[in-house]
Amino acid sequence: MNNFFFCLEINKNIHLHPNDNSETVSDLLYGEKFKILNKKKNWYKIKTVYDRYNGYIKIKKYTSNFYSTHKTNKLKSKIYKKVGRKFLPTKLYLSFSSKIQKLSSYANFIKFEKNKWIKKSDINQLNYKTKDFKKIFKLFLNTKYKWGGKSYKGLDCSALLQMFFYFNNEFCPRDTVKQIPFFKTNLKVKKNYRDLIKKIIFWKGHVAIKTNKKELIHAYGPKRKVIIMKKDKTINKINNDTGLKPIYI
Repeated sequence: MNNFFFCLEINKNIHLHPNDNSETVSDLLYGEKFKILNKKKNWYKIKTVYDRYNGYIKIKKYTSNFYSTHKTNKLKSKIYKKVGRKFLPTKLYLSFSSKIQKLSSYANFIKFEKNKWIKKSDINQLNYKTKDFKKIFKLFLNTKYKWGGKSYKGLDCSALLQMFFYFNNEFCPRDTVKQIPFFKTNLKVKKNYRDLIKKIIFWKGHVAIKTNKKELIHAYGPKRKVIIMKKDKTINKINNDTGLKPIYI
C-alpha cells in the first residue's frame, strides 16, 4: 500500500495533537509530499517528506498521482477561473513555493487543476534555484508572526529561514534547535550558500538574518510580524529581555 501522498489543499495546519485547539507546529503547503502514518476518526497522523515533521491534519484533497512541474515565486499567487476567454480572479491564493503540476496553458496563464489557473509570471520551473536570499526574505515583510506557520497567512522565525531552502529544493530543518547544528556541520550547504550562512544569527529559540552591516530581518514575536530592525539594537534588546546571547555559525 502506498502511504505517500501530495497535498492538494492550501496551507493546511499541522497540529501537535488530533484536535482543532491543539498547537500548530507547522504547515503543509499545496503540492507538498507527506506520508500517512495512521488515521484517527477524521484526523491523519502524518510525516512530511521534506523535513520529516510529525503531526496531525484534517485533509480531504490529496493524491498519490501528482507530478509537480513548477513552483510559485510570489508571497501570494492569485488563483483564477476561466470563463470563455476571460480569466476571473477568485478569492483564493497559493502561498510562496507551492508546487503545482502544469496541465495546460492559455495566454499568460497555466492550468494546474480543473478550472484553476495561475499567472505564468507567478511561477518558476521546479528545478529553478536562486542565491538572492534577501529578495526571498523580503517577500515576507510585514507578514503576520504565527507560531508554526510557513505561509502568507503567517510564519515563525525558523520558517522564514527554511522557506528559502525549501524554494531551492534544499533540505533545512524546521526548528532552530535543529537548524543550529545543521548549519554548523553541513559542509555542502556552508559552501553553496556561504554568503547567507555568514549572515545568520541564532539565539536559543530564535533566528534572524542580516540584510546589511546594520540591519537584520526576522519574524519577531514581540512585533507580531516579519520586520527589518537595527542589528545591534535587536541583539541588545533580546539580551536585556531574555538574557540570551547570539550564536554565530
